[in-house]
Amino acid sequence: MHGLHLTADLRDCAGPADLMTDPQALRALCVAAVSMAGLAPVGDLFHRFATTTDAQSGVTGVILLAESHLAVHTWPEIGGVTIDAYVCDFSADNSARAEDLMARLLAAFAPAHVHRQRLLRSMPA
Repeated sequence: MHGLHLTADLRDCAGPADLMTDPQALRALCVAAVSMAGLAPVGDLFHRFATTTDAQSGVTGVILLAESHLAVHTWPEIGGVTIDAYVCDFSADNSARAEDLMARLLAAFAPAHVHRQRLLRSMPA
């Protein structure tokens, strides 16, 4: 149960607008970032929320990884994104892969403000 759990709260993102509102664009980014980080996706789901106004609505996406998961939530109306990446170390230390995944997503969203958290998870023997 040992692994690295990374979160990031992004504000004022200057990346491509479709990443905030288009499930297919967000999925393509996340799948590519997971692959380039050397992680193993086993399934995914991306959903755009309906809105009662003409405003663009956000997207939630999750990629189930053999190593654990990636979850991304967007709020285009405030240029906000939250990212949650948890990568277990069952057969190898995947910390560098988790950090690489997060770096790729941060670069794509290009936020003006980032609040990051890093949690080492484990259970004593």
